[in-house]
Amino acid sequence: MTDNDEPAFAPQGIDLERPNAARIYDWFLGGTANWAIDREFGEKALKAVPHGKLNAHVNREFLGRAVTYAVRNGITQFLDLGSGVPTVGNVHQVADKLDHGSRCVYVDNEPVAVAHSRILLEENGDPSRHAVINGDLRDVEHVWQQAFRTGVLDPAKPIGLLMVAVLHFVSPEDGGEAAVARYRELLPPGSLLIMSHGTTDGVPPEHLVQLQSVHEQYKQSSTPISLRTRAEFSALFGDFDLVEPGVVWLPEWRLDEAESEATAEVAHNPPASFMLGGVARKG
Repeated sequence: MTDNDEPAFAPQGIDLERPNAARIYDWFLGGTANWAIDREFGEKALKAVPHGKLNAHVNREFLGRAVTYAVRNGITQFLDLGSGVPTVGNVHQVADKLDHGSRCVYVDNEPVAVAHSRILLEENGDPSRHAVINGDLRDVEHVWQQAFRTGVLDPAKPIGLLMVAVLHFVSPEDGGEAAVARYRELLPPGSLLIMSHGTTDGVPPEHLVQLQSVHEQYKQSSTPISLRTRAEFSALFGDFDLVEPGVVWLPEWRLDEAESEATAEVAHNPPASFMLGGVARKG
């Protein structure tokens, strides 16, 4: 997509004055649901972190492995918070490969992400098993009620709750910890909490300067970043039981679950992914 080629529509409420994390991430992954301002931001970010696109794919592959693990362990319905713009490897696509009756509700508050999700599900989804809602993950009660109001999710069964690469856009001061704690309370027993998160904790010095540069850059966007330490991220799982190998760099999380081509490229230096991930089960 060139700077003059824009998506065919601009949903009501879209902010085109500032770049947005969901659209930037879409560009990193090779998508087309982004505007020139997002691409310009992405190009600048890649000057600071040349392997930024690779890391976006590494995070996406973690999502795929985590969903694969969940389905293989009996969880076939998912609530994906901060789901972003649809791209290859959506939750329902991964789950459906293993269970044709799997279910998923996507949640985002970025108009492009929601609009494209609806288009994707209209073309390739099943309204009885797939839905998307516009909501802010911090508004826990509303999101929870709306998700079940779709009729897609069964409140009596365990849920795979995903917050992948989204919580570093929700600071503790902005209610991040409180929101996650409430979701933990609401989840049925046996549910899985699947999360990934950016961090500077343990990042090699040669990469730390790169990450800090991008951190500063995101302050100029509509979605500034708040990086957490490993301890702060781990605390978000509360008293849930962490699935082995626990909270680790994304390239270290259960590579046996699915093919991870991009992850293999950074496996020799996991901290260069800048991202921690983990999955935990509610007893």
